[in-house]
Amino acid sequence: MLKKALTDTLPVMTGYLVLGFGFGIIMKTDGFGVLLTLAMSLFIYAGSVQYVAVGMLAGGAPLLVVGITTLVMNARHLFYGISMIDKYKNMGKCKPYLIFALTDETYSLVCNDDATIQKKDRKGYYLWVSLFNHMYWITGSLLGAVIGSVVKFNSEGIDFALTALFLTVFLEQWLSTKKHIPAIIGTGASLLCLLIFGRDNFLIPTMLVIAVSLCLYKEGVRHE
Repeated sequence: MLKKALTDTLPVMTGYLVLGFGFGIIMKTDGFGVLLTLAMSLFIYAGSVQYVAVGMLAGGAPLLVVGITTLVMNARHLFYGISMIDKYKNMGKCKPYLIFALTDETYSLVCNDDATIQKKDRKGYYLWVSLFNHMYWITGSLLGAVIGSVVKFNSEGIDFALTALFLTVFLEQWLSTKKHIPAIIGTGASLLCLLIFGRDNFLIPTMLVIAVSLCLYKEGVRHE
């Protein structure tokens, strides 16, 4: 399972190394040290939130505001967790870490029921995928922070790499499965809520619309 997990996470590695590197550069640009960069990537491990948190911390935002912003931005993980209840039910001592490490990209890999992975091997596969992706992010962050302390970078536009990675994962899932209705629901709900609520307020309504739509879709599938 180690080799299988490594192979499957290679696309994520390329994205996380670049994204993590960008995060490390931004941390150094805003005056934060290597140890804080490591701590954030090790214990927070939430790509987009880490990018936003840098600016908020540099601007002197209260920790309560940072915490609430983090909760709102990661609201989608509530639905990720609900959908993984059965998969992670018998994961034993590694279950807390698997829950913590459930990023968008990790979720896209572990929720895909690969027929080549036997049921008895799935626990190891889930763990290795989570560990590999976490290590990629930490490595990229450290490289960015260390290199950023000796080389000056223009950090403008670096955070767009996060969007590029999301698109890569979406296209990979689209091409690897025949069922496109969930992806269409997610894309349609996002665009609709973006038009109605605007880019600053569309995330939570989008998650609610997607959750309800997928529940209705699953109910319809069961009744067929």
